[in-house]
Amino acid sequence: MSLVCLCATVRYNIKYTYAALTIYRHNATQNTSEPTQTNENTGWSKESIAAGAQDVGYPSITHGMFARGGGDLVHYFQQTANQRLVQYMKAKVEDRSKNYSPGEFVEEAVKHRLEMVIPYISRWPQAIALMSLPPNVQNTLATQLTLVDDICYYAGDRSVDFSWYARRLALVAIYKATELYMVQDKSVDYLESWKFLNNRLTEAIQLQNVLLPTHTDNKFSTDTLLSTFITARNILGMNNR
Repeated sequence: MSLVCLCATVRYNIKYTYAALTIYRHNATQNTSEPTQTNENTGWSKESIAAGAQDVGYPSITHGMFARGGGDLVHYFQQTANQRLVQYMKAKVEDRSKNYSPGEFVEEAVKHRLEMVIPYISRWPQAIALMSLPPNVQNTLATQLTLVDDICYYAGDRSVDFSWYARRLALVAIYKATELYMVQDKSVDYLESWKFLNNRLTEAIQLQNVLLPTHTDNKFSTDTLLSTFITARNILGMNNR
């Protein structure tokens, strides 16, 4: 390995080692109504990154490795949460003790992924806002498209036609709608959010035949959507499934 590659690897590992600690220590609320002492005024921000650097023994100016500030923290969380979900879904597929219908599998996977946000729920509106900023949109779209593609893949939806892509785009909308509902949900254990998710998925299944054209052999549309999902995986360096 060249010195340049070695330095890049060390820099990457340092960056994401303390990114994980920063997210936990400076955003997690541990499901309580009161913020933790460390996250009281920091959230998904450069201040959190600087504090996180100091937590693990680096100077606070190390936050300069995060060019997008809090947006990089959110992106790191989204990527690692998606990776954890893939491991969860693989285990579900390999577990033969329970058979899920594709719809049940999708609902369980979306719920499990959204539950990863709960420890950070009081700060999540800030994360959502950061994800919508122009410098972060590319990473946001890439992680979101990869997320729904993985969910559909492990649910068994692997045919290549127009409806295949339409279902994924619909799932993006359902996921984001449930996420927005969830940050305002005050019900016990987010039961209202899970009801909302179930209702949206049920509606999507019922409306699928109405919303999709009877002819699904539009090669231009299919190729365009295929390139979108491939590009998303390439952006994240994950096009190796």
